[in-house]
Amino acid sequence: MLIIPAIDLKDGHCVRLRQGIMEGATVFSEDPGAMAQHWLNQGARRLHLVDLNGAFAGKPVNEVAVRSIIDVVGLDIPIQLGGGIRDLETIERYLDMGITYVIIGTAAVKTPGFLHEACDAFPGHIMVGLDAKEGKVAVDGWSKLTGHDVLDLAKRFESYGIEAIIYTDIGRDGMMTGVNIPATVALAHELTVPVIASGGITNLDDVRALCAVQDEGISGAITGRAIYENTLDLRSAQDLADQLSKPLPYLHNVGLAT
Repeated sequence: MLIIPAIDLKDGHCVRLRQGIMEGATVFSEDPGAMAQHWLNQGARRLHLVDLNGAFAGKPVNEVAVRSIIDVVGLDIPIQLGGGIRDLETIERYLDMGITYVIIGTAAVKTPGFLHEACDAFPGHIMVGLDAKEGKVAVDGWSKLTGHDVLDLAKRFESYGIEAIIYTDIGRDGMMTGVNIPATVALAHELTVPVIASGGITNLDDVRALCAVQDEGISGAITGRAIYENTLDLRSAQDLADQLSKPLPYLHNVGLAT
């Protein structure tokens, strides 16, 4: 089980949102590279980056900040990145820059043919981000709620050859109210690709709860506000996950095995 620190980028700064509301962003650092180094020093084994401006604009906006993080991290740990990725050229550019996994969200829902093409063109490098509220998928930086059911879409995307699903409960994200374990388990139970939990992780109790259901196919958890506001210590969280987790052999292909 990986505990993955999030670096959300807005206007070149590291921020955190509550329920995806841009106007309520809290700036935690003006130096994304330094923040990446901090999490490396705390024992991070993967970084999760989100271009928040890009998610709303539908195209990359924070590439300079992303590159500053890549310059720091190098090949030390994998980096997964989402936000504003709508075409194959953008994916190729990010992979050439040093990003390991590209996360497709809104474009996967609106133009599933593009996702299929991406999986064919860049096998082993494509993840899907499904952000949901009460079981329905949201798009365009969470600003629009669709009628699509999370599980239906996840099963379809799984057949395309994606590496993993990142499942975010919008209602919990940034609120520090705990992970939606039942919804995450229900999704993971129906899939063969791993699910990475996101939204609401607050403390070590959440880590314990996730490790208890790892066998369902939950391979990691993304944490943001909790590690920035010190209700969760990243090193302690990963140490606990290591103690409680059981290796899942099928995750080696996506670099998520403990």
